[in-house]
Amino acid sequence: MSWFEAIVLGLVQGLTEFLPISSSAHLRITAALAGWHDPGAAFTAVTQIGTETAVLLYFRRDIGRIISTWVRSLGRPELRSHLDARMGWLVIVGTIPIGVLGVTLKETIEGPFRDLRLIAATLIVLGIILGVADRFATQRLKLDDLSVRDGLLFGLAQSMALIPGVSRSGATITGGLLLGYTREAAARYSFLLAIPAVLASGFFELSEIGDSHVSWGPTIVATLIAFLVGYAAIAWFLRYISTRSFAPFVIYRIALGVLILVLVGTGVLAPESGAFH
Repeated sequence: MSWFEAIVLGLVQGLTEFLPISSSAHLRITAALAGWHDPGAAFTAVTQIGTETAVLLYFRRDIGRIISTWVRSLGRPELRSHLDARMGWLVIVGTIPIGVLGVTLKETIEGPFRDLRLIAATLIVLGIILGVADRFATQRLKLDDLSVRDGLLFGLAQSMALIPGVSRSGATITGGLLLGYTREAAARYSFLLAIPAVLASGFFELSEIGDSHVSWGPTIVATLIAFLVGYAAIAWFLRYISTRSFAPFVIYRIALGVLILVLVGTGVLAPESGAFH
């Protein structure tokens, strides 16, 4: 991987990680369209450490309060009903599905799941579901209403993001909307829920960097760029969804998915173009 590729892919990762359009799909598609090697699941996971560091910084007060209250609640029963203590448990519960499936499906995630036809299909299908949920959901529940059942359902939705094209934020926000949560509540819990899974995946994949065309130098540069751009993207996205719908993202997902299917169908792109070796 060249330095230029690393800069471009770092920008793509930072811009798309928190939007409901799938950063892993965009890294895969960008490389394919440019004629580059597929950066691979390991590169994607490691650069996501950068964007999750942006989450840690942006939500540092919330995260600090949640961890503090959760730890203190272990020895103080009167704190266990506090939202922050409950949120600590809910993040743990919600992380279980993606943790189990991520380990179980590791080889599939790094291989068949990166087929451009599958990515295009998931962009379209999840886009339609997101559009329906955003249009018809009641959006009456807030984070105070989050239950263990809902936390687990959020987690199951998040686990769908193991398939590039689904989108971690897109899947969890869609799940939240279908459960009746507001856009803001679903997005905030989505960001918090992603922290353990993304950091664990990123650090787990560190050993894979340097064993192929993806070397340490470009990966570090891409991760730093993803952090800086991702921090700005979080702030913009949370402001955006407070007053507007997800319609532009829905249209974009469907249009991009159709474009990729056309390019593959006409032979411009091979389903495994830029395949990782």
